[in-house]
Order: sequence, then C-alpha cells, then structure tokens
Amino acid sequence: MGFTPLDYAIVVAYLAGIAAFGIWQGGRQTTARDYFLGREAIPWWIVCFSIVAAETSALTFISIPGLAYLTDLGFLQVTFGYLLGRIVVAALFLPRYFAGELTTAYAFLGTRFGPTTRRTASVVFLFTRIAADGVRLFATAIPLKLILDVDYSIAIALLALVALAYTSIGGVRGVIWVDAIQMVIYLGGAIVAMLYLVGGHPEGWSGLSALAAEKGKFTLIHWGSLEGFFSQPYSLLAGLLGGAFLSMASHGTDQLIVQRVLATQSLSSGRKALVGSGVIIVVQFALFLVLGLLLYGHYGGATVADLGLTRSDEIFPKFIIEGLPAGLSGIIIAGLLAAALSTLSGSMSSMASSVVMDLLKPAGRVTDERALRVSRVMTIVFAVVLVGSAGLFMNSSRTVVELALSIASFTYGGLLGTFLLGMLFKDPDQRTALIAFAAGIVGMVAVITMQLVAWTWYTLAGVTVTIGVGLLVARLRKTAST
Repeated sequence: MGFTPLDYAIVVAYLAGIAAFGIWQGGRQTTARDYFLGREAIPWWIVCFSIVAAETSALTFISIPGLAYLTDLGFLQVTFGYLLGRIVVAALFLPRYFAGELTTAYAFLGTRFGPTTRRTASVVFLFTRIAADGVRLFATAIPLKLILDVDYSIAIALLALVALAYTSIGGVRGVIWVDAIQMVIYLGGAIVAMLYLVGGHPEGWSGLSALAAEKGKFTLIHWGSLEGFFSQPYSLLAGLLGGAFLSMASHGTDQLIVQRVLATQSLSSGRKALVGSGVIIVVQFALFLVLGLLLYGHYGGATVADLGLTRSDEIFPKFIIEGLPAGLSGIIIAGLLAAALSTLSGSMSSMASSVVMDLLKPAGRVTDERALRVSRVMTIVFAVVLVGSAGLFMNSSRTVVELALSIASFTYGGLLGTFLLGMLFKDPDQRTALIAFAAGIVGMVAVITMQLVAWTWYTLAGVTVTIGVGLLVARLRKTAST
C-alpha cells in the first residue's frame, strides 16, 4: 500500500508531540543531579516501563521478528536468563547502590576500590555504549530509510537531532516518561499488526501459522549437544546462563539502566522496577518472535532476497509500510521511532552523566555551578558521536540485535567481574581490580576474535577470566606481603 500523506502527517505530529511531552515532564533543573536523576522520585512502574523501552525498543521491534523469520523461537530461552539476572542484581547490587548517595553505577567502584577504578570503568562504559548504541541508532534508521527513501546517513542524522531536542532540555526525567509512554505505544502497535495479519488470512491463525509450524519454527527449547557445546548460541543452558550474566552486566553495571533505577530513589521501588522489567521482557520477546513467524506465513517463507531486501531486519518494516492500511502504519512507525528515540536520548544522558559525575567532578574540573551547563554540552557531544558510530554498521550483514549484544560483551564481562570482585571478596584492592579488569577485557578480545564460543557465552567467559585473575593476583600479593 505504501506510506500515504496521512501516515507522514501522523509521524510528524506524533514525534513533535512526544518531544514536547518530554520537555514538559522534565521540568526545571537547577543542578546536574536534578538533570541526571530528577528532582523527585519517579514512580517505580514508570521506571519499569522505561527500562524495557530503553534496552529493547528499536532492536526488538525491528530485529527480533526478522530473527524468528530466519530461525525459530529459540531466542526466548535467553530472555528467561534475562529475568534470572535481574533477580540477582536486585538482591546483590541494588542494596549497595542505594546505601549511599550514588549518582552512577561506577561510584560504587570508587567507594570500594578507589577513584582510578571508578574512572577506568566509566571510560570503558563510554566506549561500549558508543558502539552498542551506534548499532541501535542504525537499527532505528532502517524504517525511516524505507519510508523517506533516503540514505541511511540522512536517516541517522535526523533521528539523532530529534532525540537531542528533548534530552538536552528535559533531562533524565523527561527521557524516562517518554520511554514509558512509548513502550505502551509500540507494544500496542505490534499487537495491532499481529491482529491485522491473522485477520487478513482466509484461515486465520491456523492457516497463517501452518507453514512456520511445518518448518519447525515454533521450537522453543534447544537442548544442544555435547559436541561444539560452547559454539551453540541458543541451547537452553547457553540461554539461561548467558542471558543471566548478560542481564547482570547490563542492568547492574551499565549506567544506561542503573541511572533509571536510581531515579526511583528507594531500594524497594528500584527492585520492583528492575524485576518487573524482566517479566515484561519475556512477554515482549515472545510477542515479537511470534510476529516473525506470522510474517513467515504471510510471505510464504520467501527468502530475504526474494522479498527484495538486503537484511532480515527490514522484513517487519516492509510489512508496516506496504501491508497495513493508511493511518495504521503511520501510528505504528511513529511509536517505533519515538520509542527508539527515547533509547537514544537515554544513552546520551547516561554517557553525559558518566563524564560529568565520574570523570570531571571528582577530578575538580567542573564546579557545582557549571556542572549543569557542562552536562548539556556533553549531551550534545555524544549525540554527534553516536551519529558517527552508527555509520560504521551500515554494511554489516548480521542482525542488529546480535551485533549490539556482541559488542557489549567485549567489556561487559570485565565490568561485571570487577563489580563481583568488590561485592563478594574482601582481599582484592584497587591494583588487583585494575589488573583483573584489564585481563577480562583482553581475554574477551581473544575469545571473540578467535570465535572460541558463541555470543551468549561472552559475558560469562569475561567474568570467569576477571574473577579468576583477580583472586590469583590477590593471593599472590597477600603471600608476597607476608
């Protein structure tokens, strides 16, 4: 059917409205702390929705249906691990975060080990977030490119500019409220798309899902085999353990998520927001995976090339633009773009907070009076940086969700391992932590470069190396000093 003038009008009006809403909800900030954590506590359920939107909006909406189209429901095993990981973070990490006046996740490392460890972790976070969210920005540009028929570079720049408009003014409070609203919108849009698919087939659900069922695409559990066990990304154990450790890293050590949890300003609310987001994530991924199987039936199992596309991530956007009636496709695309913009705005805010709160203020390079102005400037700087990062992934053949998670795994293992060293063991000091952190990152570079294990095992491998080296160095230093 194509995108109509009505669809364009809905997208433009919706994005303008949501940007205005984010600025209004952000309110007035007088300090950098207000800007990054909000002046008042934000309701836990709003933060819960915000966490879901921040971590999966664009990737889930675009890449997961395409992944199911190519494979089956096996990715859902990883989401069970995501929920387990959040439960561990809520029990082990959050009490320490809320025990003091922490403004970032890495402030804990400064308290436990020392300022050098805090700065190192913050810098590593910045580089990881730049790369991973560059992929997210590129993912968001995919439907915009198809709609406007422009180059990816132009679509990427437009999205970054819109996100920046309300991030730099509304602060994290505006970002979180926009996230929450958009999660509801894009999930509703996905459900509407599924209902339209089923309703448009002469035999309804049974007819539309028959081809996927015949091809075994409704398979959920993959037991895996002993041969090549660690090279299988979607076996049950890889999903549970890999997903749990990845979630512990992303939700326990990544400022993008921790910043939102701290905005609840109480331990009990933070726990409810975090664990609640894990439950929603399982439901959300199941929804989008099944949507991918319905699309498989709708297109008769055609290959990506047969559909005239270059990557599986374009399948669902293609259906939205060509298969939905005027107006409905505009609403769904608007919800997708706005939700994804919220993810980007959260990334800009979290990186700016890490620079100001972990690097500049502790070093005495910015005063309290100038911190708010510097925070807004850093938000603009990271918007530009993310545009450049997104351009690096335009020619990748991998699905964007796997690409983003693989990038994060380069450093997630070292970060999580260092946090666990500080929380679970008394002997490691700052020098030991830094050595272990470096060993974890070097180890992950080797593991990923040599493709020793599948991507779901990356974070666990990094944690194992980091903790192993940390305990060994701590023992050797203790022995040498006695």
